[in-house]
Amino acid sequence: MRTRNVWRPRPPFRACLTGRARAALLALCLAPWFVSYAPAAPAAEAARAIPAGPAAVRLSFAPVVKKASPAVVSITSKKRLPDQRSALLDDPLFRFFMRGAPGPDAPQVREQTALGSGVIVRGDGLIVTNNHVVEGADEITAVLADRRAFKARLLSTDPRSDLAFLKVDAGRVPALPLGDSDTIEVGDLVLAIGNPFGIGQTVTSGIVSAGARATPIEGGAGDVAFIQTDAAINPGNSGGALVSLDGELLGINTAIFTRSGGSIGIGFAIPANLVKARLATLDAGGTPVRPWPGLDLREVDGDLAQTLGLDRPEGVAVAGVNPKGSAAAAGVRKGDVILAVDGVAVQDVPSFNYRLSLKPLGAAAALDLVRAGRRHRLDLPIRAAPKEPPPDATTLGGRQPLAGATVANLSPGLAEELGRDPDESGVVVLEVEGAARAYGLRPGDVILALDDARIGSVADLRQALRGWREWRLVIRREGRVLAVRLG
Repeated sequence: MRTRNVWRPRPPFRACLTGRARAALLALCLAPWFVSYAPAAPAAEAARAIPAGPAAVRLSFAPVVKKASPAVVSITSKKRLPDQRSALLDDPLFRFFMRGAPGPDAPQVREQTALGSGVIVRGDGLIVTNNHVVEGADEITAVLADRRAFKARLLSTDPRSDLAFLKVDAGRVPALPLGDSDTIEVGDLVLAIGNPFGIGQTVTSGIVSAGARATPIEGGAGDVAFIQTDAAINPGNSGGALVSLDGELLGINTAIFTRSGGSIGIGFAIPANLVKARLATLDAGGTPVRPWPGLDLREVDGDLAQTLGLDRPEGVAVAGVNPKGSAAAAGVRKGDVILAVDGVAVQDVPSFNYRLSLKPLGAAAALDLVRAGRRHRLDLPIRAAPKEPPPDATTLGGRQPLAGATVANLSPGLAEELGRDPDESGVVVLEVEGAARAYGLRPGDVILALDDARIGSVADLRQALRGWREWRLVIRREGRVLAVRLG
């Protein structure tokens, strides 16, 4: 007969121990607590000491803000524009019954107001702001942090870098020192100070998100390597200060990338080093002139890097060299890849142009480049675009369809002034009046041919006008070639 194992409950564990044994076991279990914490009591008390003051409790940017904010001003610019007249105002019956209404010849003007910010960079009242804040303004007012308002004089503008300099006669005023924007690193803490939406001076904080960034914003300055930050920048912050924790001006806030109209953490600032370069030009009594090396540059992507034999995409590739430019004189060739300017790496065309913009005319920039797999260093002279051939600006007259048009010879220098491709040549239309306007000619048109005569200069056009027959005009307009029959 088989027997079965039957489970029987055992008595509780504590029932197996005597009172003395239980006391010993309890002491053994609690021993680590006494061993671990008793000797550490003095250190814990020191670590949990009562804070000596507010600064020991919280991190505050207040000292930096107190230093920087008095130098940040609010800018109000007013522009007077012709108003669209209501058809009702021109109605004779309306004017008969409303004799106080303006007559048909009364000037109609409306006022357009823009709000922005600015930064005082010199104690005599010199202010830097964005060009787009004051562009075309008839009246500019700067309101200081202490609420005093002053009329501001426009001293200089640089539309290509979106900078403008103003002056207020306010005596000695607080100024913000210009820092070295080349020393910043991604992750550095920064403050943005400005006047968003016109609500008054506001401070936001963030970090440097990227350096030497080409802005993806349509119409953005193309020759600036921007500082990107996630500090909140909103409409009205344009022209305000991007400040380091040392209380120095690192950049001028100028643009945001947004889908809603407000900040989404992608803002751009013009580096302070470019402000220094433009300020030096202003102090020398000149106007900003963009260096023109005469290069057609392309960014290097993966496919192009492989074609050029590079290990990875880097630098900018030279797709063409204008014989009139300083790069040709320096020995730069088509197919070269420029890696750095003055030892600073360049990754796109705006960052290359920005590095040249920091140099004064007459200086030289050191180019590090790769040619056929070998590295070279060349000295590039910093020169302005030449005005050769001379413009020979002429207003055409006589009884012919081009009468009233002002034309000039295109040169690299004139093309730069007009914002055109410096490699363009021919005869450009500068202004249009009279018969030329009636026939549809526009400023910016480039005249290529008249009848069977090819037009390469103003002299060629004058000669062709003497023997015109059928008035077949060929022009280039916004990249398209058009044939127009006049008369």
